[in-house]
Amino acid sequence: MSFSSSVAGWIAIGAAAAAVVALVLATLFYLRLRRVREAQLVLLGGGKADLVDFAVSLQGRIDDLHRAVDELAAALSRVDQRVDLSLARTGLVRYDAYKDAGGQQSASVALLDSGRTGLVLSAIQGRDYARIYLKELDRGRASVALSPEELEAVERAMAG
Repeated sequence: MSFSSSVAGWIAIGAAAAAVVALVLATLFYLRLRRVREAQLVLLGGGKADLVDFAVSLQGRIDDLHRAVDELAAALSRVDQRVDLSLARTGLVRYDAYKDAGGQQSASVALLDSGRTGLVLSAIQGRDYARIYLKELDRGRASVALSPEELEAVERAMAG
């Protein structure tokens, strides 16, 4: 079986056409790949790493960010605890302790934290003397009975 020269010519022409089509497709794919690579470099910030390296470094940075947020949350919790235990509320009531002493020279001051723990300081002014009383409060409960003015000072402190 012998091939005629015309059949061999047609096979050669077909092979050349296939080679040209393959070359055109290879060129198109190369140009498209080049555009993808340029877009990748823009995403990577012009670095020489590939997307996998970039993703790994990005994940590391995200992990660092999560650790920093956890540390800040713990620090904020400690600050909240300190603020809850600090002097947060005050109330003042001025009054006349005795009928013969005018000008509301006596006073009760409540100094409390947010949990109603603290103290009530009362200064009673008489005509020829002054007395100071100090009473502790633990979560709103006094170790010694509070006077009506002291109770009012505590209520003012907790209201404002």
